[in-house]
Amino acid sequence: MSQPPHNRTPASPVPARPDASMSLLTHVMDHSLDEGYAEAAARREAEGTAGLPRTLKAKLGLAAGLVVTAMVVTLGAAEARVAAPVLAKERQELIDRVERADDRAHGLERDIDRLRTDVAARQRAALKQPGGGQGELVALLAGATEVRGPGIKLTVDDAKGSSTGGGGKPRESSGFSDTGRLRDRDMQKIVNGLWQSGAEAISINGQRLTELSAIRAAGDAILVDNRPLVPPYEVLAVGDKKRLGTAFQDSADGQYLHVLQESYGIRYGLSPADDLRLPAASSLTVRTATPAEQQKGAS
Repeated sequence: MSQPPHNRTPASPVPARPDASMSLLTHVMDHSLDEGYAEAAARREAEGTAGLPRTLKAKLGLAAGLVVTAMVVTLGAAEARVAAPVLAKERQELIDRVERADDRAHGLERDIDRLRTDVAARQRAALKQPGGGQGELVALLAGATEVRGPGIKLTVDDAKGSSTGGGGKPRESSGFSDTGRLRDRDMQKIVNGLWQSGAEAISINGQRLTELSAIRAAGDAILVDNRPLVPPYEVLAVGDKKRLGTAFQDSADGQYLHVLQESYGIRYGLSPADDLRLPAASSLTVRTATPAEQQKGAS
């Protein structure tokens, strides 16, 4: 006998959780406290040791600790408050000492300039007495007197964007890095080229050059007679303004300056001038040479 078929209704499927794909994050959110920590917290709560102390002794100990902490903080703040005026006073005293030292240094610099001017005037007067016009010429050639006359004005400046850092290829045999900055050896070549081209007197940024002048370097700065110069460098040369500029540009040192412009970006400009004024040299000290005695019978 055949049995009627059973109608089996399929069970409704359990809807999936929207965050089923993030089971790890869900577990972390649902169980944010580690099981061991949760167990220890439950045990302390059951024993009555969780939260603030409940016994009188524990409460007194906590209160004493808070009082000691407050006293330490208060004493520290009071000491800082008391020490503040003392530190301010010491700071002001240091500032006053620095200002007094600066004033004294400025006063000494003014005294040096005044004495240097007095010495230069006495030297010029001494040179004028024995030789008359010849003494004036000697003083002029030696740089002891101010010079005025036609000549050329040469302005030299570092390349645009030049830095003080090193790097790159050395500049020929000078030993300096290719930084686009004018070096002391470059200035030496420029000055020597002007002398050879017929310059009768030369100054750089107001510093008169003499036979005893030295052009040196201190780091990236150019020194003339131990005085630092700041670019742009203004070189004034007294002489025949027509022939002096042409002779310098055609000379080897003039061509060297042109190479500096083409290869390293150093800027320069040369122009004739009708009236140049060059100051006297700041100091002329002869340590070795002495005047020769005039032979008897010499005219």
